[in-house]
Amino acid sequence: MTTRGVLYVHSAPRALCPHVEWAVAGVLGVRVQLDWIRQPAAPGTWRSEFSWQGRVGTASQLASALRGWDLLRFEVTSEPCATAEGERYSSTPGLGIFHAVTGLHGDILVPEDRLRAALARSVRGESDLEAEISSLLGKPWDDELETFRHAGEGAPVRWLHQVV
Repeated sequence: MTTRGVLYVHSAPRALCPHVEWAVAGVLGVRVQLDWIRQPAAPGTWRSEFSWQGRVGTASQLASALRGWDLLRFEVTSEPCATAEGERYSSTPGLGIFHAVTGLHGDILVPEDRLRAALARSVRGESDLEAEISSLLGKPWDDELETFRHAGEGAPVRWLHQVV
């Protein structure tokens, strides 16, 4: 079963750009050349968007291949298909990586066991319920990445079709 998605590299130092391309190529199994443009939200960094098509699980593989670089901000999405929900991975240098399952319309779907655990921590006084839910929805990542997302409006997107 195949799905498709988008890799958003929100900011990367110039020296890291070819390494990002190599990592993506390694996951997709084809040569990849991203269209890099300057990222105005972080002078000295570059951004790119890349649409992909591949097997279910490709988004996870892309996020895993990119997650080790501290100076990289990125998101990877995959659309839901007949055999799997959609996914979104967000990563920032300060927060690390966030993963969410997404529904047909892009809404984050929070598993009930994670909600129960958040509620239990709140009831025990270990945390604030609002902060727990905010974290489950990825709000800290959204807050940090929002400036970078807007700075990329109008950026070119290249489609890659992977034969599976």
